[in-house]
Order: sequence, then C-alpha cells, then structure tokens
Amino acid sequence: MIKNKDRSGYIGASDTKYVIGNWETKTFKKWWLEKLGVSTEHFDNKYTLAGTNYEHKIIDALNIPGIVKDKQIIIGRLRVNLDANTDEKIHEIKTYNYEKGFDLKKHKDYVDQVQVQMYASEIYKAEIDAYGLIEKDYKNYFNDIDLDRLSFHEIEYDEEWLKIEYLPKEKYLEECLEKGKFPNVEEFKNWRNKKYDII
Repeated sequence: MIKNKDRSGYIGASDTKYVIGNWETKTFKKWWLEKLGVSTEHFDNKYTLAGTNYEHKIIDALNIPGIVKDKQIIIGRLRVNLDANTDEKIHEIKTYNYEKGFDLKKHKDYVDQVQVQMYASEIYKAEIDAYGLIEKDYKNYFNDIDLDRLSFHEIEYDEEWLKIEYLPKEKYLEECLEKGKFPNVEEFKNWRNKKYDII
C-alpha cells in the first residue's frame, strides 16, 4: 500500500495498459500529462478505497513466512511497487465485488501488470491473490478476512511478451518522458528499428 500518490516522472507496472495501448486516445493523453507532471488528478471511490485499506490485512491473512510488504523497485523511469513478496514469489493483491465474482480472463491488465513486476524484480514466480469484498466491507475497513473469499491465480512468466510487446514501448516512453514530449507512433517505429538489446 504505497501512500505517495504522485505518479509523475515514472512509469509503473499498473500503467502497463497505457504503455501497450493506443497512444492516440484522450485517455492516454490524459495519463501522459500526469506522467509529465502537468496534471495531478487522483480518483478514488468506495471500491478503490476499500481495496487499499484491506490490502495489508489480506497479506497478513496469507500467513506466509518471510513475506515483505510494499517493496519498490526503480529501473530508469520504470517504478514498480509490489504489494507483497518472498524471495521466491510475488503476491499481487486484488479485491473485487464478491457477488459479481472474479474471472481472471477478464483482467488481462492484471496479468500484464504482474509480468512487469516479475521482470523488474527478477522474481519469476507470481500469483494474484483475489479477495471478494461484500457490502459490509465497503462500510467498515476493520472486518476480519474471510479465507473462503480468497482465491489464488498463478501467473506464468512470459519473457517473449515482454521482449516483443512491452519493453520496446516502455523504453521509448521513458525517453519521451525524459525529454518532456508526447510519444509519436511513427517515431516509435523508427526508434524500434534502431534498438536491438532491450532486455
């Protein structure tokens, strides 16, 4: 649970959907302005607030020896925050509405986020630990964790996806961030042709 809300100057693992998405949308441009430090919007609702407040309780309920909370890794302009990890495995905590259920197939962005976490941390085993929140949890952050509402989803490391899809775009965006400019798709294509050793 990282308390610093300033996301400017760095690209996070949770930003992966923007890195690999369409750079010409309004959504991307709004996100990029935040990265450049021009815009400082931060959005919370009852779902995000509950997720943040339950995160450490969920980690504690896992009861895993040697687990570390809130490790941060910085590689250039890539800043990755792990919810929890041991030396062997990353534990990414996600909360969801228990009544609606959790289907990882609908959350490719979660999987992509964990791929970046594995790359940055060099911990090549990871799982998403999903916890279903019920209505009383959104109103009171002090409820006990119900282990029956926890599910565990192993994520297999995909080095090829990182090399081909993610890292070239992330490295190019890092350069744009350092130069304080907007990325350009055509420029990226030319840039990529000149770069070989991404990993």
